[in-house]
Amino acid sequence: MRDIFGNPFRPVAFAAAWLTDTAVAIAQGMYESRDFAAMPILADALQDAGCDNEDILNHCRGPGPHVRGCWVTDAVLNKE
Repeated sequence: MRDIFGNPFRPVAFAAAWLTDTAVAIAQGMYESRDFAAMPILADALQDAGCDNEDILNHCRGPGPHVRGCWVTDAVLNKE
């Protein structure tokens, strides 16, 4: 459930600066292929873009399972 909804007690706002072409391309590739093995790479791309939010970075680097509808990939892709 937390993969899809995140932590309801700690909502996260994504900064537009974090949504680089690289981060969006990684998220889009995972979303389309339903293969979320690149989540740690997405964390690196977000961090390179200035993201320092531990909830986001830890979620991406965590063991998962990660699925389509993941709150991080949906936020990067601006899906609601």
